[in-house]
Amino acid sequence: MDDYMFQQYVQDCKCVEEATSYLEIYNYSDGSLNTSEEHRFRFDELPDEFVNFLHRRGAFAPPKLKEGVHLTSGIRLILQLNAQQNDTFSPRYISLSHKNYELMVRNLKLPFRAIEGTSVVGPFFWCAFDQDDDDPHLQIIFRKSDVRKKGKTRGWEIMLSHSFNDGITTGFVKGTPSSDMMASIKHLKACAQQIMHPMLLPTIILSHDLSGANDVKQRDAREWLRKLEHAVSMRQEILEEEVTNYVKDSMVDLDQINRDLVECHSQVLWKRPQAYQEIIKSMVTAMDNFWTKAQNDEKYGGKGGTVDKLHRSILARLDFYQAKLKGIENYAHITLERLHIQRAALYNIIAQKESKLGLEMAGEQRRLAHAAKRDSNSMKTLSLLGAIFLPATYLASLFSMTFFDFQDQKNNYYYYYTNGSSVAGSGGTSPSSPEDDGNSVVSPFLWIYFVVTIPLTAAIVLAWRLWDKRRERKYAQEDVAIELGIDEMERRIMAQMRKRTMSKVRTWDVGVSVSAASKLQ
Repeated sequence: MDDYMFQQYVQDCKCVEEATSYLEIYNYSDGSLNTSEEHRFRFDELPDEFVNFLHRRGAFAPPKLKEGVHLTSGIRLILQLNAQQNDTFSPRYISLSHKNYELMVRNLKLPFRAIEGTSVVGPFFWCAFDQDDDDPHLQIIFRKSDVRKKGKTRGWEIMLSHSFNDGITTGFVKGTPSSDMMASIKHLKACAQQIMHPMLLPTIILSHDLSGANDVKQRDAREWLRKLEHAVSMRQEILEEEVTNYVKDSMVDLDQINRDLVECHSQVLWKRPQAYQEIIKSMVTAMDNFWTKAQNDEKYGGKGGTVDKLHRSILARLDFYQAKLKGIENYAHITLERLHIQRAALYNIIAQKESKLGLEMAGEQRRLAHAAKRDSNSMKTLSLLGAIFLPATYLASLFSMTFFDFQDQKNNYYYYYTNGSSVAGSGGTSPSSPEDDGNSVVSPFLWIYFVVTIPLTAAIVLAWRLWDKRRERKYAQEDVAIELGIDEMERRIMAQMRKRTMSKVRTWDVGVSVSAASKLQ
């Protein structure tokens, strides 16, 4: 079943070519014969070089040893430490041709199941024995891949197979420049005398992946969180430079605080401890599986030998990482809880500001309503003035009609009426009108109109002005009442919100006892 599924998965995968090299480290009973070589494959110049490496023939054939000298341990790896292709860690992609990949897995006794893990995300570790009873192998898959960043995939992968017959570990190692594969292989070559243990390379990779950079990121996140807490609470004793990035023109930049809360949250979750704790548990199981089979083998030195000491050293290191991750988990948990509190406080501040903005808008609407009311009162004033002067205008038009003549008549002609009959003045002729002689006559009583009109108009305007001033004072008092009403409504709302959320006493005077607090209430 495994063989068929392996072939099917390989055929379904796409290929991307990566620069490929090899590493061979051999340790002999005569230490002067120990070798460590790393070279790049020349596929174009030597097309058979890769196959020769897999079959250990030609330049890669085992050397002839002196009598009494034997191979004690060895490791043979195919390396792709600087993977550059964008899809090198994408699902269903392999970085060798279909033929070379299948040859590599079969001849180096690597796990068939590794091809099925190309879609795995995050850290992943698997270890088991193969089914070859004549030459048993301990097979290991250890990989970590991530989503694209700047268009490129990221991650690393190792496949190992350890033979208990000859003590040689074979494998395939691949990593992008952002991984620690180069540093891990350099570390492996420095520990060449300890390559007998198949878990040496996975432990080295884990050590680099859980380097102090993870602890520093957690500490930086906590420092970042402290500044965010100060910016949100605006405590009086904080240093000004600690909140400079969050205060602009004496106003707190809530958008910047919100963005930094998200970034800080992401940094805390970087390399989540729980995932690596499960990895370490699986590695400890793999260690037990290896030692169960190797502790009675003379080739590994038995108890008290070099491999036993290395085995116990690796177990102690894994236990150290387990304790370290537990501390980081607790540390990160507290940081996440504090971030949650600050996010809730920030949302509360935003809600308060929105409520205040709503109050301001309501106040403006009330002011606009009162302004409209004043405009309507002004229109009433105009209507009143029109009503006052309209009769005067009508009377002026009426008295200007020909039925009323207040003009001084020329030649003292006049008409008078007695008993319903008219009697002519001197001369017995009809008087001539002003139009008859072409002269216009101004009544000497014209001054009466101005004497009456001007004082009357002045009195009306003065009365209106006094009434308007009184009305303005009334409006000013109403505006003050409106403002006081808005402020009082805002204070009531804010007081209710503080009771339900946070108050300065509860967030700052944390040392007050429960009994003291009850007395204050």
